[in-house]
Amino acid sequence: MSETGPVFKKWTDQIDREQLTPMMRQYVEQKELWPDCLLFFRLGDFYELFFDDAIIASEALEITLTSRDCGLKERAPMCGVPYHAADNYLAKLMDQNFKVAICEQMEDPATTKGLVKRQVVRVVTPGTVTDLQHLEDKRNNFLVSVFQVQMYYGLAALDIMTGSFEATSISYGMTEDKVIAEIERYAPAEILANPLFSKSTAAQQVAERRSITITTLPEEAFDAQIWQSYIGEKSDAHDLWAKSAAGLLHYVKKTQLNIPDHVESVERYDIAGQLHLDVAARRNLELTETLRDHSRRGSLLWTIDRTSTSMGGRMLRRWLEQPLIEPMDILLRQSAVSTFHESFIQRQELREQLRGMTDLERLTGKLSFGSVNARDLLALGNTLAKLPNIKNTIEGLDTLYIKQLNDSLDPMPDLTDLLERAINPDPPIGLKDGQLIKSGFSKEIDQLREADKNGRQWILDLEQREREQTGIKNLKVGYNRVFGYYLEVTKSNLDAVPDHYIRKQTLTNSERFYTPELKNMEDSILGAKQRVIDVEYELFCQIRDTAKTYVSRLRRTAGALAALDTLQGLAEQADRANYCRPTVDANDVIAIKGGRHPVVERMLGPGAFVPNDTAMDR
Repeated sequence: MSETGPVFKKWTDQIDREQLTPMMRQYVEQKELWPDCLLFFRLGDFYELFFDDAIIASEALEITLTSRDCGLKERAPMCGVPYHAADNYLAKLMDQNFKVAICEQMEDPATTKGLVKRQVVRVVTPGTVTDLQHLEDKRNNFLVSVFQVQMYYGLAALDIMTGSFEATSISYGMTEDKVIAEIERYAPAEILANPLFSKSTAAQQVAERRSITITTLPEEAFDAQIWQSYIGEKSDAHDLWAKSAAGLLHYVKKTQLNIPDHVESVERYDIAGQLHLDVAARRNLELTETLRDHSRRGSLLWTIDRTSTSMGGRMLRRWLEQPLIEPMDILLRQSAVSTFHESFIQRQELREQLRGMTDLERLTGKLSFGSVNARDLLALGNTLAKLPNIKNTIEGLDTLYIKQLNDSLDPMPDLTDLLERAINPDPPIGLKDGQLIKSGFSKEIDQLREADKNGRQWILDLEQREREQTGIKNLKVGYNRVFGYYLEVTKSNLDAVPDHYIRKQTLTNSERFYTPELKNMEDSILGAKQRVIDVEYELFCQIRDTAKTYVSRLRRTAGALAALDTLQGLAEQADRANYCRPTVDANDVIAIKGGRHPVVERMLGPGAFVPNDTAMDR
């Protein structure tokens, strides 16, 4: 799939722009800006699709295809999905490798005369999904970019929700095999490529192995000089890794309309610093999924994963897929695992503290995108509140790696205190429903809530007073959004209605009235109710923006928590399965006494696997 290349088919040549209605002309203009995407066009409470997009989407989503007058002789094919359920439909389209441009109403239809302004606010692609409900908790969702010159490659990978951003150059040895192996390691949801790579045999092999979107970007999209602040001033703009990172940043800016704050400078790595596993070895070893049915159950990851958080689960997966080869690096991890293994009480305390913790990595991503709600900020505050106890738990563990991780844990007391004081402990999901802010945090909000409460009490008092004055025992005060507040009287009691009652609505068995006094109070009550919602939302946005300034510190803390969780999880598995710590050095001898296969042993059950020795040298 290329960056350009319309989804329109037979309708393209048939559309006479001059004959279209103004709204349909607006749709076509937006569609022409995003020709390789399905266009979700906001109309009221629905996202509508028209013309060929409607035909394609109705088949992909299995929804009804209808039609709408568009000003042409033939009605335009049309289908739509409710905006409040759009994420579910987007997930189905991402599973089928579609791209979707979200075109929103930029003005309030209630206060706008004529056609409402609309524009695309973001593009959802398989590699840029931001809805956490449709991402695997313990698996990264990578977007990979590949830039090829002759048989040399640059490769960059980004998880847009965690901010993990890495790049490398592949310029020696069997480069084609290596780039395929790296792509396989990342198992990306989407690949970006320059024209040369998109036509290569390597790209064909990747496409044959897994259903994946390969988007071709023009050569100029890989201009590293444009993205020097992310790639680094000292880097050579001609470096292959820098070019691949530039192409990735170009695509993120194009689809998300900006670069999220938590996507910071790219981390360059050298593939020579890790154990190279080709595609066949990676699959036959069944590190993260089985060869037969690609299931997690039966893999090494399934066997040894004792992590307590999604962050730790993702880090364990990365460690398995990217094995270390330097003895000093291996010993650093081993020492930390050994310390947790020997510190049972601290390990169990840490596991309990990590259990139920929010996914701080991805929550930081939501914060950068500005898509967090009050419940997210409440979860963030609860997570930060746990950090002092976690630091105390591991404070006495005398191992370099654990001490480094403890130093990286940042409780951010100012942010923790703000969230604890400001966010209602039981907030709604929506941001325009009120009850976002805790009582006592804002004097203005407290006063508005009191006015709203007093107004509702005034209504109850009015009902009792009017019953006594009119003698109508079943008179009641009611409210609906269309007619506002009213006094309802059954038809059998109409003779007792006072002259100052003004008729508002006639029903089958009753009449509804209002009085000038009720009308004036209605404006006051509804004004207070709407005002408190508006003020709460405004204050929530300020708190959210304040939290956003902590993104870099949150990312660093999330990384430390993920590593601690991974280390304690390995120690927990070693304790439960009675694993020993191997001695690692730089010689050429492999000597295993009483070796056990972890996966087979777990599948067979206790005592069924017979340990055996292995001895290998040059």
